[in-house]
Amino acid sequence: MLLLSPQNFKDYELIDVGNFEKLERFGQYITIRPEPQAVWEPKLSAQQWREKAHVKFVAKSSSSGNWDKLKNVPDRWNIQYGNLKFRLALTSFKHVGIFPEQAVNWDYITESIGMLNINEPKFLNLFAYTGAASIAAKAAGADVTHVDSIKQVVTWANENMQHSSLDNIRWVVEDAMKFVKREVKRGKKYHGIILDPPAYGHGPNGESWQLEQMIDEMIKNVALLLDEEKHFLILNTYSLGFSSMIIENLIYNNFHRKPDLETGELYLQATTGNKLPLGVFGRFRKI
Repeated sequence: MLLLSPQNFKDYELIDVGNFEKLERFGQYITIRPEPQAVWEPKLSAQQWREKAHVKFVAKSSSSGNWDKLKNVPDRWNIQYGNLKFRLALTSFKHVGIFPEQAVNWDYITESIGMLNINEPKFLNLFAYTGAASIAAKAAGADVTHVDSIKQVVTWANENMQHSSLDNIRWVVEDAMKFVKREVKRGKKYHGIILDPPAYGHGPNGESWQLEQMIDEMIKNVALLLDEEKHFLILNTYSLGFSSMIIENLIYNNFHRKPDLETGELYLQATTGNKLPLGVFGRFRKI
């Protein structure tokens, strides 16, 4: 099992983590946000956290809250990872528009597309959020389809594409399961697919998504979309209690060939020492 953490992400730093919160630097601004897996005590004092932070998220419910600005900080600002550029924002859902641990997957996408040796390989990003994986694939030379159920985050992804001086990503606002089933019926094939499904969610027309109940059906359909000759796949999940063995079983059961599968856990390394686990993944490629 692999334990992977981003390297050389100069615009991001996990400074400290504990007491169900994380102290993070995005570019020049430092945030305090909730973190349900940080069950230990932080290394720095509460006073040190407050002195460092520009803004703190204060939860009002399990799904939303407000930002308490401790210093001068804009509502929107930009950061970059290599040649990829992203617009960040203080949302009411505690997110800022990027999941930095996913840089490991962006690197794998870039590397895999280069190894395919195909002119404009087709790449599909499911549950695509603000599009970092889509932009990484496009920058590597892929023909990219980006699918998410929320129009606002697809618009945000489009902005990120433009910030990165790219164009011609196909944007699809639709329920991921509906899209995948329709693509299977059409006989479509993709050389690369990443899916990063949430624990639960809803499609644009109220369609329900529950990870444990629906992920096996999703992987069955995704298996039919993957090009048989040259391909790569990343399945990433962030759900408390989901293990890499579940990912292994899902992939082995739904791909008739036994792919050279790598499974493991993504984490962020705090500058003060602790490791923060942030999801499990499975990936394989046939080049």
